[in-house]
Amino acid sequence: QVQLVESGGGLVQPGGSLRLSCAASGTIFSINKMAWYRQAPGKQRELVAQIPRGGPTNYADSVKGRFTISRDNAKNTMYLQMNSLEPEDTAVYYCNADVAKYRGWSPRAYWGQGTRVTVSS
Repeated sequence: QVQLVESGGGLVQPGGSLRLSCAASGTIFSINKMAWYRQAPGKQRELVAQIPRGGPTNYADSVKGRFTISRDNAKNTMYLQMNSLEPEDTAVYYCNADVAKYRGWSPRAYWGQGTRVTVSS
């Protein structure tokens, strides 16, 4: 019953900004790695950014310097600040999180349903 719900997508002009959110809810003991993926039209899903609970962040080369991933552990929420958006950023963005539901359980991956981002004039 772990759920990840993305929000914040929409239509934006090139050069604009959006801030995506991913809220985790349900039976959660701990959340380890969290990440944003995206799938553009006609392409496979790709990793956009990753943020471990206590480690360094990682970004795809295509978004470095433009996107910033962050998380609020008290709220079980992850964010993706997207600046200087380009038409190539158009995609459905998916939230991913490694969640342990109970003490002693190994984390497993959960996915949200996605939020659509369209960058167009």
